[in-house]
Amino acid sequence: QLVESGGGLVQPGGSLRLSCTASGFILDDYAVGWLRQAAGKEREGVSCISPSDVSTYYADSVKGRFSISRDKAKNTVYLQMNSLKSEDTAVYYCVAAAPTSALNLCVSRTQVFDSWGQGTQVTVPS
Repeated sequence: QLVESGGGLVQPGGSLRLSCTASGFILDDYAVGWLRQAAGKEREGVSCISPSDVSTYYADSVKGRFSISRDKAKNTVYLQMNSLKSEDTAVYYCVAAAPTSALNLCVSRTQVFDSWGQGTQVTVPS
């Protein structure tokens, strides 16, 4: 089970940190990532990290602003979001899968997820 937290309402230019904590399995064995879906738009892979942190993926729209990291001791993956824009408004979902890569987890439309969270809303007003 994956549980997300950290979403909320933030002004443009502000920051949020999303957390994704796993229970029942060791998150470090999985590729973990954040997908988002805005109203009326397709799902987008935002950022993903491979098992054991070998590689990461960032969508072009968030490069330089978002950073993904893992705390093995807490069995948690974080998404630090800085310089937030109104177009970042969406429901953010944490997903995990293995075996796969960060790229596939975020980009592949045929990727099957082993687990995903309930989603957390991020709202950045225009």
